[in-house]
Amino acid sequence: MAGFLKRFGPKLAIGGVVAMTALVVFASIDRQAFEGRAAPEMAAADNAVSAPAPAAASGPAPAPAKPVERRSDQGMTVDPHALRVKHVLKIDGPFRHGDYAWDEKGAPTTGRVIVTVDLRAQTLSVFRDGYEIGAAVILYGATDKPSPKGAFPITQKIADYYSRTYNNAPMPFAQRLTSDGVFIHGSDVQWGRGTHGCIGVPKAFAEKLFGVTRVGDLVVVTDGKMLDVSKATVG
Repeated sequence: MAGFLKRFGPKLAIGGVVAMTALVVFASIDRQAFEGRAAPEMAAADNAVSAPAPAAASGPAPAPAKPVERRSDQGMTVDPHALRVKHVLKIDGPFRHGDYAWDEKGAPTTGRVIVTVDLRAQTLSVFRDGYEIGAAVILYGATDKPSPKGAFPITQKIADYYSRTYNNAPMPFAQRLTSDGVFIHGSDVQWGRGTHGCIGVPKAFAEKLFGVTRVGDLVVVTDGKMLDVSKATVG
């Protein structure tokens, strides 16, 4: 959408996991100053992030429950006090449209994956067990088609997807967030562009993100909420 202008030099949104509670929160940090900010005012999440029931003593394990699809106006809220950010990526210099970082070195190979999106900072981050392993500058919805805020489980993943609404537009490595057609997907991320509500990330980053998430993983979308990450290591 020509004319949909974004701020220059976005900051990075981050989130984390507390293993004992399986609750999620989100935050944003200034990559230049690495300062903490006020925690977001959010309520406890519902059971969409609860662990699957244990398998019976005999027979195959039951299939995990399919996450409930939500409309854009039905985003869940989450508890900020459950946050435990352990490590964030070191990103030097401005973080501009088309940029991304990915580094799994030193991060756990297993653990809950959480994706956070800060619309104001125009940044997406992905965490595994509290360790940030990826971050990217995003495109998001313009005024007439805003991106939804709240927490949404990934309900569908399609590597080679084309929009059924917008002229068969390619949406590589698409991950559905809402029942009314909001996805995270690969895009040509350039300054001044926007989307019809989806979260667009660089295509190479979209492929990496697609490879680490599973259906049911939570994506938390906010608009500038921040909190203290002073206890997290950087590297």
